[in-house]
Amino acid sequence: MTSPSVTTSKPQAAAAPAVPPAFSTSAHDAGLLLLRVVLGLTMAGHGTQKLFGWFGGGGLSGTGQFFTASGYPAGDAMAVVAGLTETLGGLGLVLGLLTPLAGAAVVGTMINAIAVHGAGAFFAPKGIEYELLLTVAAAAVALTGPGKYAADRFLPVVRGHRLAHGLLAVALAVVIAGALLLVRN
Repeated sequence: MTSPSVTTSKPQAAAAPAVPPAFSTSAHDAGLLLLRVVLGLTMAGHGTQKLFGWFGGGGLSGTGQFFTASGYPAGDAMAVVAGLTETLGGLGLVLGLLTPLAGAAVVGTMINAIAVHGAGAFFAPKGIEYELLLTVAAAAVALTGPGKYAADRFLPVVRGHRLAHGLLAVALAVVIAGALLLVRN
């Protein structure tokens, strides 16, 4: 018999760990850092080819001629825009600075690169696999966030990365890239 003043309590179940044991937050952050650095340096390198002719690039003059031949109006201005977008977007990814916008800059640029390159094949050298991989990687970083090894940790607006930031940035990239493709002959 139990008296009304005595209560029995059921044993409490152990609290589930916040992070599954097979998943390491530091490994996740290190993986994002590696992805950001390689993707960002690759894009910044492409941008400096366009802006300065580094790494065997055409510089503003050669890149402007390419944009004109590809049907874009004001080829020289497009060379500046593409060069700055790739360089600054790439460096933003490397630093993890304004990551959703940096990723979106790469996404928008690469959408145009895919359109110019054409979708005649998937595999290189005539296919779009390289451009598609860069596009998807940049979108993934914009959506996922930079991880903890990033300058964004010090900016109140993007410190707590939200999926909404990444979605809005990628949507903006798609809209701007589409607008540029509409003015292309």
